[in-house]
Amino acid sequence: MDDHIVTEDDLNSNFLIPHDESVYGGKSRAEVCCESLKDFNPMVRVAVAKGDPSLIDGTFIDRFDIIVVSRASLKTKLFINDNCRKRSKHIAFYSVDCKDSCGEIFVDLQNHSYLQKKPGGEPEQQELKYPSLQYYNLNHIDCIYIWFVFIQEAISVPWKDLSKKTTKLYYAMRVLESYESSEGRDPGETSLSDLPAVLALRKDMCDRMSLDESRIPTSLLERLLAAGKKEHPPVCAILGGILGQEVIKSISCKGDPIKNFFYFDDADGKGAMEDIPPTPED
Repeated sequence: MDDHIVTEDDLNSNFLIPHDESVYGGKSRAEVCCESLKDFNPMVRVAVAKGDPSLIDGTFIDRFDIIVVSRASLKTKLFINDNCRKRSKHIAFYSVDCKDSCGEIFVDLQNHSYLQKKPGGEPEQQELKYPSLQYYNLNHIDCIYIWFVFIQEAISVPWKDLSKKTTKLYYAMRVLESYESSEGRDPGETSLSDLPAVLALRKDMCDRMSLDESRIPTSLLERLLAAGKKEHPPVCAILGGILGQEVIKSISCKGDPIKNFFYFDDADGKGAMEDIPPTPED
């Protein structure tokens, strides 16, 4: 589902959209990408639902076991994540955002269990350190139970309670989404002209959260603001590959899932996983 019409930026970042105006003209990104995806694998059913994702109801959500939200406003993410949690069945929620050379993935699997087998057939013995994890040994197979939080709870954690090693991208993304929300902007509707206002917001948020402003470098905020709605194709590929792998893990119930944020920045070529709020040790 996507109600955004194809733009020039989409042509430069999405290889699923043909550079032929007769094909994409007046159509949403979802409609155009749908046809390309069908060509990749005719055995897979690909369909497009028309409408605004921020207005979907519970009946629509009930049709799915997994929902992935991309390039959505914070309000839309909160709305959909909350609706996933309210359903009678378990619905996994993922959100992903790419801002030029930076990216963020959020994961909420609610209550999730998965299997893990040590190579060679013998289970890997682990000592439980976290109350949000339960561990069982069943015939040389590790059965692990893990609890997730919804996005509102994750982003509401006081910054002073987070590890000093928390990636700077986590803080920068919170400042940016707060600015977009307060200004009534769609995701990516920013430019360098917004920098003074964003820096003022950074100071206000850091003062309230007891965090040193240096933890959110001005240079990083400049990059995110200048990016606007642009997405860097190589970073999209990295995020898409990781997200696809996570979805398969969720479906198969095998392998350690991301809990609960993942960040990538091609400035250093590194990925970082953040568990927020931090799970307290026993």
